[in-house]
Amino acid sequence: MEIEIHGADGKSTGKKMKLNDAVFAIEKPNDHAIWLDVKQHLANKRQGTAKTLEKSEVSGSTKKLHRQKGTGGSRKGSIKSPLFKGGARVFGPKPRDYEFKLNKKVKDLARRSALTHKAQGGAISVLDGLKMGAPKTKEFVDLLKAFALTDRKALLVLPSKDANVLLSSRNIQGARVVVASEINTYDIMNAHRVIIVKDAIAPLEATLTK
Repeated sequence: MEIEIHGADGKSTGKKMKLNDAVFAIEKPNDHAIWLDVKQHLANKRQGTAKTLEKSEVSGSTKKLHRQKGTGGSRKGSIKSPLFKGGARVFGPKPRDYEFKLNKKVKDLARRSALTHKAQGGAISVLDGLKMGAPKTKEFVDLLKAFALTDRKALLVLPSKDANVLLSSRNIQGARVVVASEINTYDIMNAHRVIIVKDAIAPLEATLTK
C-alpha cells in the first residue's frame, strides 16, 4: 500500500511511500492475537504486591474469649477471627506474579494486525523527518496540533532513541514516543493516531517480518 508523507506542519509534501503489505495490510488481522498481546502487556505491568494478614499473622491474644458452653452466645475461639473487627481476612490476596509467556509469532501477528487496523482506519501518518536541537515541549505540542491531536492520544515512532524528542513529550498527557524496534500492540491500539517517522519504516518492517 502507498501512503502520503507529511511534514511537521501536518501538510502533505506531495511525496508518497510504499508500505509493506505484510505489516500494514495483512489479509486477515487477528483480533484474538491483539487481545492476548494487550492482556500480556497489562498483566506484566501489574505489581502483584497486594497482601492481607492471615489469622496466624494478626497481632492479638490467643486466649479463648469465654468458656465454650453456658454463656448463651456463640462459640469464640480467638479475637483474631475474621468475624471480629481487626481480625484476619478470609482468602485475602497474596503477593503473586501476573506475568505469562506469549510466543513471538503471536506477538508479531498482533502488532501487524494492530497496524493493519490503524491503516484501514486512516489512523497512520508518515512524517518526513523530525529533528529537535534541544528539548522543546512547545515544538512537540505544535506537531500534535498540526495532526489535530490536541487532547488526543498519539504514538510517535522513531527510528532510534532521541533524547530531545523523548524529553519534549514526557509532560504531555496522551503522547507516547517509542523506537520502531520496541513498538507494542497496546500502544498502537491505545493511540488515536500513529505517526511514524519515515526513517523508522524500514526498521519497523524488519522487526515484524523476521
